[in-house]
Amino acid sequence: MLGTDLEDIKGNEIHVEVFPNRPDLLSEQGFARAFSSFIGVKTGLRKYQIKDSGLKVIIDRSVQGIRPFTACAIVKGLSLDEEKIRQIIQIQEKLHVTYGRNRKKAAIGIYPLEKITFPVIYKADAPEKIRFQPLESSKEMTAVQILEEHKTGKEFAHLLKGLHRYPFFIDAKKDILSMPPIINAEKTGRVNESTTDVFIECSGFDFQVLSTCLNMIVTALADMEGEIYSLKLEYLDGTKVTPILAPAKMKLDLPYINRRLGLQLSSPEAGKLLERMGDGYSKGEVLIPAYRADILHQADFAEDIAIAYGYENFKEEIPNVATIGQEDAFEKFANKVRELLVGLGLLEVKNFHLMMKDDLTSKMNAHPRIVALKNALGDHNHLRNSLLPSIMKNLAENQHHEYPQNLFEMGRTFSYGKTETGIEENEMLSVVFCHEKTDFTEIRQALEVLMKALALQVSVKETEHHSFIEGRAADIIVGKEKIGLIGELHPQVIINWGLAMPVVGLELDLKGLFKTAWKDTINL
Repeated sequence: MLGTDLEDIKGNEIHVEVFPNRPDLLSEQGFARAFSSFIGVKTGLRKYQIKDSGLKVIIDRSVQGIRPFTACAIVKGLSLDEEKIRQIIQIQEKLHVTYGRNRKKAAIGIYPLEKITFPVIYKADAPEKIRFQPLESSKEMTAVQILEEHKTGKEFAHLLKGLHRYPFFIDAKKDILSMPPIINAEKTGRVNESTTDVFIECSGFDFQVLSTCLNMIVTALADMEGEIYSLKLEYLDGTKVTPILAPAKMKLDLPYINRRLGLQLSSPEAGKLLERMGDGYSKGEVLIPAYRADILHQADFAEDIAIAYGYENFKEEIPNVATIGQEDAFEKFANKVRELLVGLGLLEVKNFHLMMKDDLTSKMNAHPRIVALKNALGDHNHLRNSLLPSIMKNLAENQHHEYPQNLFEMGRTFSYGKTETGIEENEMLSVVFCHEKTDFTEIRQALEVLMKALALQVSVKETEHHSFIEGRAADIIVGKEKIGLIGELHPQVIINWGLAMPVVGLELDLKGLFKTAWKDTINL
């Protein structure tokens, strides 16, 4: 049912598990909306009217580098009681924990509109200058006191750790609304049964994430018979208007869908199934609801269609093929290389793909274009473009062990490229020698031994690279193809990593080497 697990039915209560890919189902209204489509009561794209409030929120330059984005809206005409207030709090907290990654990715504030005077300003200031009475407190407190003394403040204090300025919302009367992502103010941030109109803000680091989060909330409140009003957001680089409820559009790749699911659906049949999941469909184009955060690829359409079609309707079928299992050729080749390097007395290491930006750039005395993760939770938020920084980190962390430390790694690196995702993945090999007498000759000899064992002719051509000593770096040439780099690491790189020993190293395109050597490794 809806791609969720039905856990239990007790009287008027149905217990289901909502998976993390569907945060729009975390509210009772969102689930009811999806369920009514699924059972055919009201299928297709839901349309929500947005009126212009004529009001604005100003985003001050002080929040840049702190928590730079917000998306805001107003919902009017609510008729609240204790149960509906519980539902609103439930929406807020469930989105905080899941989609908002415990408030780091997105923090949500909901306020009684009658307590606020526009324009609202989103800004940041020194913690000791921010003073207000937080929710569940009987006294006014500074931002520092809130983080040190208030229960909620202590729980989320780590989200502001290390910042010299804290973000906050303040209205035209200088009344503070909240200090995101921590807590609302008692005066302006408590919704009760007399509240009919609310102001909603989502703050964080990615505007698209915040916009989608806002859409989930305002559509749920609209399903409580509220009316949605837009707000003008004045950023330094221009104006945005939120909420943005226009559906995204994407062409349906029907051959891909049928191939993936083993079906033979026509375009109208696929469209009806998508409409059953709350999507819109017209002339081969899917209209994706603005509150759906999970549809990014054709595979997501395939999942929606499979759910609507019914997993129970797929026939179990054993593929009519006869194959003989055998080791993958590339893995066979990689294992041969691995055996050769171990035979040379090197120790294999395995490292994570994610690293800190400085480890890939300034510590390597280089500034390559590297792939950054959006909304990463920690400092290790960049995909490595080379294996050498990983091994240098290994050396830096193991200086208490005896030398020589001669290491190699086979692993994946990442760079921008012309692929479906825009990111190209490369299988690489890196080798380093680290001890007091190592030099270019040693790493060159290791390269020669490896290539001789693979029956390949190799040459080197002097090159320049900021990570290596000038005149002691070279491109590795196999055939007519450049497949790697070899040299002595620059003294500045060694100092940056806190090492006391010289380091020499090489890095090879392992897949490129495999393709070049294929005819000679077919019998490995």
